[in-house]
Amino acid sequence: MADSRFFNLLGPLRLKELAEITGAEIAGNLDLDRSFDDVQALDDAGETHVSFLDNKKYAGAFAESKAGACIIRPEYVDRAPPGMSLLVTSEPYLGYAKVAQRLYPTSKPSAGISPQAMVDPRALVGVGTRIDPGAVILSGAEIGANCIIGSNSVVGSGVTISDDCRIGANVTLSHCCLGHRVILHPGVRIGQDGFGFALTAAGHEKVPQLGRVIVEDDVEIGANSTIDRGAGPDTVIGAGTKIDNLVQIAHNVKLGRGCIVVSQVGISGSTEIGDFVMIGGQAGLTGHLEVGSGSRIAAQSGVMRNVEAGATIGGSPAKPMRDWLKEVAFVERMVKNKSK
Repeated sequence: MADSRFFNLLGPLRLKELAEITGAEIAGNLDLDRSFDDVQALDDAGETHVSFLDNKKYAGAFAESKAGACIIRPEYVDRAPPGMSLLVTSEPYLGYAKVAQRLYPTSKPSAGISPQAMVDPRALVGVGTRIDPGAVILSGAEIGANCIIGSNSVVGSGVTISDDCRIGANVTLSHCCLGHRVILHPGVRIGQDGFGFALTAAGHEKVPQLGRVIVEDDVEIGANSTIDRGAGPDTVIGAGTKIDNLVQIAHNVKLGRGCIVVSQVGISGSTEIGDFVMIGGQAGLTGHLEVGSGSRIAAQSGVMRNVEAGATIGGSPAKPMRDWLKEVAFVERMVKNKSK
């Protein structure tokens, strides 16, 4: 069970409710009113818990699990232990996410502005929004309804935040516009100067960064990630994109819809990334590239060329995954043969 100091558990849920929530089929002639009060991992689950199996590495744990109910793919039905209620779906992890959301719903913020916050009278704050101690809201900022602004965060002049956004502690926002339901974890920095200089032998002249950062609806950005504003064109983060902790996105970058960017990725200026692109941890992309929609970039890749839509690449310099794996295997064989 999750620690009740941090998470509020609602429940229980009956088996037929679990089926409705997950869109899964119930395997066998089971008691539809059987009750379950929490979610739990396969190894730790008991008879009142719901678990899931989405990775074949845990098939052994599933076969020995004491979970009362489990969300699984069809091919694992025959491997279930006796007495387990089965919720069968092609997307068990999605089903688990929906059950966990129902049991541990996100609470609505308690509205109000802390006396320890500083809100400029020329700022607009929507109905139901909470502003925590130490937060600073500057002149001309606009914050929508039902938002949370965490302690010690700074919302700069002219910044707009749409409804139902959650801004963590110690976030700084300038020169940016946030869509609806955006989540920013603690320490995020959005809208600061891009890294732009005219390089000369006499010194480096700063180039004014005159664009903004546009963060579209349903974006989530992890702790201590940074997104620079554009030099002229805007930096854009597409709707539904999820960005992990410690990611750097430079000026003029355009990220499409539904992208996944994992921790410690760096994306250089003016690179354009299509929709539903996945970028693995610690990958680096040079500037002015075009990365096609649906492509996948392996962890620690160094991307120096354009990437075709739907391609899977890896290595440094990055190349098609098949070619990179062949090269790695060839080098390993050479090393083994030399050591004999």
